[in-house]
Amino acid sequence: MPNPLLEMNGLPPFHAIRPEHVEPAIDTVLAENRAAIAHLLQQGAFCWDTLLAPLEALDDRLSRTWSPVSHLNAVMNSDELRAAYNACLPKLSAYATELGQNEDLYRALQSVRDGAEYERLSIAQRKHLDNLLRDFRLSGVTLPPEQKARFKAASEELSQATARFEEHLLDATNGWHVLITDAQRLAGIPASSQAMMRQAARREGQDGWRIGLDFPSYFAVMTHADDRALREELYTAYSTRASDQGPQAGRWDNGPVMERILALRHELAQLLGFASHAEHSLATKMAETPQQVLGFLRDLATRSLTMAQGELEEIAAYAREQHGQAELAVWDINYYAEKLRRHKYDLSQEDLKPWFSADRVVAGMFEVVQRLFGLDIREVTGVQTWHEDVRFYDIFDSAGSLRGRFYLDLYARPKKRGGAWMDECIRARRLPDGTRQTPVAYLTCNFTPPLDGKPALLSHDEVQTLFHEFGHGLHHMLTRIEVAGVAGISGVAWDAVELPSQFLEHWCWQRAALDLFARHHETGEPLPQELFDKMWAARNFQAGMQMVRQLEFALFDFRLYLEYDPQQGGRIQQILDEVRAEVAVVRPPHYNRFQHGFAHIFSGGYSAGYYSYKWAEVLASDAFARFEEEGVFNRATGLAFMEAILEQGGAREPMELFVEFRGREPSIDALLRHSGMAG
Repeated sequence: MPNPLLEMNGLPPFHAIRPEHVEPAIDTVLAENRAAIAHLLQQGAFCWDTLLAPLEALDDRLSRTWSPVSHLNAVMNSDELRAAYNACLPKLSAYATELGQNEDLYRALQSVRDGAEYERLSIAQRKHLDNLLRDFRLSGVTLPPEQKARFKAASEELSQATARFEEHLLDATNGWHVLITDAQRLAGIPASSQAMMRQAARREGQDGWRIGLDFPSYFAVMTHADDRALREELYTAYSTRASDQGPQAGRWDNGPVMERILALRHELAQLLGFASHAEHSLATKMAETPQQVLGFLRDLATRSLTMAQGELEEIAAYAREQHGQAELAVWDINYYAEKLRRHKYDLSQEDLKPWFSADRVVAGMFEVVQRLFGLDIREVTGVQTWHEDVRFYDIFDSAGSLRGRFYLDLYARPKKRGGAWMDECIRARRLPDGTRQTPVAYLTCNFTPPLDGKPALLSHDEVQTLFHEFGHGLHHMLTRIEVAGVAGISGVAWDAVELPSQFLEHWCWQRAALDLFARHHETGEPLPQELFDKMWAARNFQAGMQMVRQLEFALFDFRLYLEYDPQQGGRIQQILDEVRAEVAVVRPPHYNRFQHGFAHIFSGGYSAGYYSYKWAEVLASDAFARFEEEGVFNRATGLAFMEAILEQGGAREPMELFVEFRGREPSIDALLRHSGMAG
């Protein structure tokens, strides 16, 4: 039987891929890669063309085989696919560790580094080789045999544990719902959200409104539902997902999984000679020491805590004086904050939605990057996708060259992982025949889908999310680097990788940009100036509370990995409580288990790196400040950003690239000004 995963020349044949194809394909590619590497190492002398170029080709084939599988597991999850995916994780982990601990390969690469050819290599080739040698050391290549074996076993177990964390969270999110049959209980919830809930009920053959823990449903209830008991019920279910508390207590409990992940990451770090996983994590980041990270986060906390406390007191006073709500519970905060926003600015998040139909926002976003970078983005039909909602596009530059391609999957649905992300489908590289492999991206969001023949309408927050992910996509697709290991987002320090994404969000606030797409979905009229003025006035509404919430997450993450002690275990709740006492203004109830759903740091790539969001926000705000000075659609400035940041990938150090664009090192002033904290 032919295996589509082994016959891919172009884009993944999603219609043909079945769970039973996955394990045989991975087994085949891993076996062929092992044989090819053994053959490569039989050469006497090594150079780029005889060693690094063939290694890149082997890595590319494995990446292209696994990428559609990993992606389908996230966006079209099923029991059969999950089983196939999980069966491959230990095999992939074992291969990666085995490769990283191959002393013959390490010595061969070191011989290229030490040889005369090194100086003749391009900047990107040298950076890739230096990164490879660093990563070999971080894979334990210099460890004695017994420790190598332990490193390999722990790495395999870690890959399985992080997958289990993600599965527990997905199952817990899908595993709870409430069916509402009394329409009065939905008072306050926008009609569009109610329609989505009714559609969810119909899909299950039920009469009424089905509310689950997918983010669009949860957000609609917490922000708008007048029924306080319903808000509490949803808050309790959402904040206890995958934990030992709440309505699903113990069913998919991530508690033991988190402890195991912490223990394994600590052990791996110590095997490599680091004191903690936090120090291990910084080996590939811009920040140099744990003290630098903690100092950065605590400095921001000092600047924002008083503002955040004042904002919470303002909500409490408003709820008490205007609505007779004597005590604020956590499930009241978003609800009364939204009412306060309307009271202060005569503006609700719902008020803006009619001006942000999804199709128009997408087209407007393309127009924004056309004006900034000279890009032409065209939809391509007839491409195989995994769901009927998914669309596919090509990106051409001003010279008419194809620069990248991407899939766009905008809407929430069952069996799809929550959140929004960009991932690599195909990476840019120079092929043996001299042509360039065009990079391809997956762009995934979880917005409320179109209902009853009406277009999908986005909140302004969702518009920013879309721009954010597209910024990541541009970083991946516009790269001029042709060495895969440092092309696009590959090889970019993790605390700099959010720069392009957060940078692009700024255009969601610019009148000149909004005029390209903010039009009423029924009348076509542009966003009224009065509404824009209200939106701008409300821009930093609760910016202090948002800041300290992110700092809470970042400090918790970093301290969790920095202070891990095998004798005491993770002390997860204790550290979270201490961080909240230091920087939080909202204190959740005792049963809240936020950490059990904190996928970024347990199953994503952000362990001891969540601070990166704020770190990169400093870079993004300061980069955008140059556009404020020179014009938000100044093409010369846009091209300068594209050339210095988007096209260079990980071929040079991020600080060097930032200075090339900005003319100096980053300053925190723009972030404070954009957050309403200047002075």
